[in-house]
Amino acid sequence: MKRVWRQAAFMSVALALGVTPVLAQGASEFYKGKTITIVVGIEQGTGFDLYGRALARHMGRHLPGNPTIIVSNMPGASGLVAFNWLANVAPRDGTVFATASFSVPFEPMFGNEAARFKGPQLSWVGNMDSGVSVCLARKDSGIDTWADVRSQPLTVGAAGRGGAISQAARTLIELDGAKLNLIEGYVGTASVKLAIERNEVQGICGLSLSTVRSQWRDLLDSGLVKNLLQLGAKADPSLVGVPFIFDLAKSESDRQLYNLIFGPQGLGRSFAAAQDVPVDRLQALRAAFTATMSDEVFLEDARRAKLDIQPQTGEEVQKFVEATYASRPEVVERAKKVLGR
Repeated sequence: MKRVWRQAAFMSVALALGVTPVLAQGASEFYKGKTITIVVGIEQGTGFDLYGRALARHMGRHLPGNPTIIVSNMPGASGLVAFNWLANVAPRDGTVFATASFSVPFEPMFGNEAARFKGPQLSWVGNMDSGVSVCLARKDSGIDTWADVRSQPLTVGAAGRGGAISQAARTLIELDGAKLNLIEGYVGTASVKLAIERNEVQGICGLSLSTVRSQWRDLLDSGLVKNLLQLGAKADPSLVGVPFIFDLAKSESDRQLYNLIFGPQGLGRSFAAAQDVPVDRLQALRAAFTATMSDEVFLEDARRAKLDIQPQTGEEVQKFVEATYASRPEVVERAKKVLGR
């Protein structure tokens, strides 16, 4: 019943915002016979890859003209490479959209000079899952609770500095006194998972809970790893006994910073097209995305793949990104220092 209610609420918001198939009629002839590419900015075998491929299998039949949708992986810096390509090279005709780590859209505001785009200027299509992320540790690491991380070192793996995994670790080191030994340079979370299995690193911070429940389920079920901490805008009630990041805040200033850095976790599986996509085509993409999220065939496919679906419309994502970019300058500046920018 909870999922049905959430889907009904999601559709109500979409309809109120005017996202209906009628708006897509002007795009019918354009999309007929076309191939649309979903660019996944993370390596194959990760949660981002599985979500992108699930969307590709079903969204086409909700678009006017029923175009073919394919997936292309463009890994690099947690998706920053893909978003730079999207904003500066990709076609702006509505035939390409991309997904990356939820932290990537905000890299420009945090002073990453390698980010050659602005999050609010992108054409946001929608978000498939707005959950939390977690910190995991091997059970044989000697770390039993998050409190232990403040007194004992834990080696954790991450991809590039601009990714959510690296940002989570850096924030916890600076603000909570976590003794995390951060090893960057992995291609993505699938590579970090392999490193944990080999005991090259002992944990990870900032990993999406939906990824844990799907690609990392075997590590949980085998007892190799345990949840230590949850990160996000709000706690997940299913993680009973796992402390929440806001419970660690020492001041209101810390709470504001946690909200700025970890709040975007809610954009767990979001997709954007380039700026200046024709309005009717962007509306068509958003409407098709919305319809897919309540498509029972798609939802059954997602259940089989153990993919959590807690969607947001493209308009909702757009507003969130714009609001985050409008954050108080002093909070943004403090975030830059914490993240080493």
